[in-house]
Amino acid sequence: MGISVRLGTVLIGLATSMSSQLVLSEEPEVRPNVLMILVDDLKPAIGGYGDRFAKTPNLDALASRSVRFERAYCNQAVCAPSRFTLMLGAHSTSTGLYGLGSSLRKVMPDATTLPQYFASHGYRTESLGKVFHIGHGNQGDPSSFSIPHFHDKVIEYLNPESTEGGKLTREEAYFTNQRLGEIKSLPRGAAYEFPDVEDEDYADGRVATETIHRLESAAKRRANQGTPFFIVAGFVRPHLPFSAPKKYWDLHDPEDLPFPKHEQLPVGAPRVAGKRGGEISNYSPVPVDREADYERSLKRDLIHGYYASCSYMDAQVGRVLDRLKTLGLEENTIVVLWGDHGFHLGDLGIWTKHTNYEQANRIPILIAGPKIEGGVATYQPAESVDLFPTLAELAGLPSPEVSQPLDGVSLVPVLHDPETRVRNHAFHAYPKQKLGRAIRTERYRLVEWAPWDRTESGLEYELYDYDADPLEKRNLIAELPEVAKRLKETLRQYPAPVPRGRR
Repeated sequence: MGISVRLGTVLIGLATSMSSQLVLSEEPEVRPNVLMILVDDLKPAIGGYGDRFAKTPNLDALASRSVRFERAYCNQAVCAPSRFTLMLGAHSTSTGLYGLGSSLRKVMPDATTLPQYFASHGYRTESLGKVFHIGHGNQGDPSSFSIPHFHDKVIEYLNPESTEGGKLTREEAYFTNQRLGEIKSLPRGAAYEFPDVEDEDYADGRVATETIHRLESAAKRRANQGTPFFIVAGFVRPHLPFSAPKKYWDLHDPEDLPFPKHEQLPVGAPRVAGKRGGEISNYSPVPVDREADYERSLKRDLIHGYYASCSYMDAQVGRVLDRLKTLGLEENTIVVLWGDHGFHLGDLGIWTKHTNYEQANRIPILIAGPKIEGGVATYQPAESVDLFPTLAELAGLPSPEVSQPLDGVSLVPVLHDPETRVRNHAFHAYPKQKLGRAIRTERYRLVEWAPWDRTESGLEYELYDYDADPLEKRNLIAELPEVAKRLKETLRQYPAPVPRGRR
């Protein structure tokens, strides 16, 4: 009797399996397309995020049909490492890819990137604009995509006076891998320009046009062959220089734009945590002296340039999203907007990024797509590394099994219910003379600055309460011992950080 029961069970199982296969063959699963929009140096300076100074109607429209992550953070506030965390789903502290010149395949030759994972499941993968960081000796990762990358400029000028008559500037040299040993001998390019030109005269306009062409081809391919697409389009503004057509500068009255409310480093913060000068010093007329005060007019122009560049980028993203809709692709395409890191605009006296503070690390993440209820916000702490497992699950792909550590968690439960929590904090890090690793909860941030050899004697800490002190005026590490103890315990649960460039 036992044999008969087992045999009956097997036969029922076979019948069920055959029935399932018949159903699948009659109604094959339709994989959603994926369109990822990456934006360089974009903090949440978006109307849809509540920034009343931003003029970003297209991103606002995307936000209205997306789940908006209000507590989203990059995993390292600089271009190349941040993009590695996105594409690998792994923290820089797990990979050793901390630097602008880091080579992915030298450090992790067998890693499977996000687009490679999708390609292994039948997707055609394409990239345009700034996706991986190319420059500073880094060549990106050509093997990540099905076809060659569509590359365009990051540093771009149209006015001859912006480059001392057409000379190679310091930042142009960095981003084109030219004369890398002679940077300080090269002239500084202008921090901003706004000629009366067409959108396609700058790179973001050309990237938008080519992305539209790719979408048109993808729509035909999907109709004729059933091939889903995974397209990543990278836009460079508002990265410096703030080069944008005049009409976008004219959208903003510079006197109405926000000025930093607090321009001093936090009281009691470790010296290693602060920043003066850096990248922005390679642009004219910014003072070369890192400790020099900026004139009010310069601050005004830089802030104006940032917001104008956001408006220019917004218009290009709008062109792409409009074409996605008119092609009939919107309803079956997952759209993700992601900023690679935030941007200081004079707050704490800091400009650009390269810190563990809020303005450098908070980013926009918008996710729209099939069966996602739009126009809602969540305060779930989210990280760049989360997008790898999230997109895999949204597309109905198996849970990723890859050779690199997968530090992200899927945000799909949050997309279905914004009140759901899949973790209670976000993690990020920044390497300086010491390595700063941070825990950001909905209310607090703890930063541990540790010597690279992990000696306890060199540990320094920062703690900020964003309910009581949103401007990070004071390090509260000595004043909130119980909070500090709890967050230190959370940080101790993470693996020891990998040394630079090694695993």
